[in-house]
Amino acid sequence: MTDRRDLLDGQVRAADPDRWLSSRFVGDADRRVDLIALYALEAELMVIPSKVTQPLLAEMRFTWWADQMDGLFAGQPRKGHPVLEALSDAVVRHGLDRAPLDALITAHIGRVHEEPHDLDAFYVGPMQTAARILAGPGHEAAVVLAGRMRGLSQTGRAEEARALRAEANRALKGLPPAAFPAVAPAALTDHAAPEPLKRLRLTWAVLRGRI
Repeated sequence: MTDRRDLLDGQVRAADPDRWLSSRFVGDADRRVDLIALYALEAELMVIPSKVTQPLLAEMRFTWWADQMDGLFAGQPRKGHPVLEALSDAVVRHGLDRAPLDALITAHIGRVHEEPHDLDAFYVGPMQTAARILAGPGHEAAVVLAGRMRGLSQTGRAEEARALRAEANRALKGLPPAAFPAVAPAALTDHAAPEPLKRLRLTWAVLRGRI
């Protein structure tokens, strides 16, 4: 179990340093492991196009992941695959919805075929799932704009992202502090702001103080 946790933790740290750093603010060890499992799935999906040369081959690999969702949500993940096993535990513990994961995989297939980025599938859905892992259900609406803000920034639309910041911050006022690490990566998208750890601490203070 420890080896699997270390493996996935290292995978996310290498693939997504911002969200890995945010996960360090999760005090509950089991919830942190479940959050890392979600991010590890995203890391697996993101790297597929770089491993194959043909869009059809990439689509086949994404389709394999789509097929694995059946076993995952039936409590029968593919044995020996650390990401699927870990994510299966998270699904059971938190009653996660399947739809955001299906949408994420579909969006990746669209990306292979050069379709426009589906910001809600790539960024909002995973952020909502992360918030559910950390703070339970009922906070989906609060994180929508934060997810879109991060998505806009990650896709080179920084001005649009900054335009959403004030409204996104207002929406986050009702978010429990426990869910902070799920939305913190949205605070790491402005490269003109202080270094990442300082920005995380500032955002944490804002959420805790509701200011």
